[in-house]
Amino acid sequence: MAFIPLQRGSAGVPPFEKIPCSIATSVGTALTAAGALATGTAAPAYVAVEERSAGAGYVNAVRVTDDLVFETELSEASASIAVGTKYTISADGGKITATATSGVAEVVSFDGKAAGDTVRVRF
Repeated sequence: MAFIPLQRGSAGVPPFEKIPCSIATSVGTALTAAGALATGTAAPAYVAVEERSAGAGYVNAVRVTDDLVFETELSEASASIAVGTKYTISADGGKITATATSGVAEVVSFDGKAAGDTVRVRF
């Protein structure tokens, strides 16, 4: 799984933006404002909405806003996961880790605490 837009506080679907990107992406890849992979404590500015191969070019993405909730998975088990706590982004840019130190993805709700369980977050 990856960061899939689930719901938005304001009306409407978030618009797609074409941003410069030279890395390979899949739907839901977290990206920085420069189009690089957002991992660890780097808060994403965008989330890719299309798959593309590495190389110079562009990718369609949605801009991350504070009213946009994403659905993703835990990359590893997290016995202490809690609503309202912020966790870091996994190395693949598509899930959250169990690390809360300097986290960027705030948990809104979760379905379990095991690796692969569904989690809803906002940035």
